[in-house]
Amino acid sequence: MQIDTQLWMALRDGIAIVACPLALTKERKWDERRQRALCRYYSDAGAGGIAVGVHTTQFAIREPKVGLYRPLLELMAEEMNRLDGKRRMPLFRVAGICGDTKQAIMEAALASELGYHAGLLSLGALRDADENTLIEHCRAVSEAIPLFGFYLQPAVGGRVLPYSFWRRLAEEVERLVAIKIAPFNRYQTIDVVRAIADSGREDVALYTGNDDNIIPDLLTPLRFKVNGRDVELRIVGGLLGQWAVWTKRAVEIFEWCKNVARGDEPIPKELMRLHVHLTDANGAIFDAANNFAGCIPGIQEVLRRQGLLESNLCVDPNETLSPGQLEEIERVWNAYPHLRDDEFVAAHIDEWMRD
Repeated sequence: MQIDTQLWMALRDGIAIVACPLALTKERKWDERRQRALCRYYSDAGAGGIAVGVHTTQFAIREPKVGLYRPLLELMAEEMNRLDGKRRMPLFRVAGICGDTKQAIMEAALASELGYHAGLLSLGALRDADENTLIEHCRAVSEAIPLFGFYLQPAVGGRVLPYSFWRRLAEEVERLVAIKIAPFNRYQTIDVVRAIADSGREDVALYTGNDDNIIPDLLTPLRFKVNGRDVELRIVGGLLGQWAVWTKRAVEIFEWCKNVARGDEPIPKELMRLHVHLTDANGAIFDAANNFAGCIPGIQEVLRRQGLLESNLCVDPNETLSPGQLEEIERVWNAYPHLRDDEFVAAHIDEWMRD
């Protein structure tokens, strides 16, 4: 699917893209009504895009015994079609793409057929592949759908990707439209941005996926010397699991960051205080103390507390909240009411739940 000029410019300018969870009942069955409600919540909260079939949605939806990849993408596309009819700007649609090259191309073709604008390509299945193989894989997938590059942290299924990979990706894959930078590592984050600067590409939008460093990523100018001249790039938006919860407030903070980044005034201290609060909250929700083992049920627990989900269950019965994580979520829930959007959810949840 071709991206119209207006939507492409919005992606380049920077939007808030939510990584959408999977709604399951207490019986661990797919809850289509609440899945639609999540989509409506994110749209009404001001998100500029929604990512489906990504890590937050659970990679296990692709397993043959689960078989939810296509049905989920279809349902969400149908719901986004409805929502776009009453929005000023259509939602930017991102589909998660996984697997070996054959599987990834099939997923990319399906996503394109269903109207998704870009594919967020995980390279976790090619953990031992060399750089040439990775670049060929990315090029092949990009022929089926515009590519949203993805640096996923190794703790949750990604692999280390050096500067040379990102430089080649920018130089050799023409249909690379954006990159989600999510290694949760400052050195590796800089590797990606420096590679794009050195490549000379000015049409690749940089998005943070570093849920532990959202506000500084959106505020920091990244300047490098390229062939004797200064080149400055910015991370313009985010594609984040953290934005799957408390989304209305998250979008407000994102817009504040964008306005500050565009100006010449000093960064407000209050914004940096929010950074500490948000990172502390993320540590609990994403289960940083246990190497992120409970990050997906953590997101779902917050949504369950707000009434948007019936349970925090995952497809894999073994993927649960870690010991002590529930208490940590309770702590940050009470400590940071200014990060939550409970009143907004309570005011609209009945309409979101309607068929």
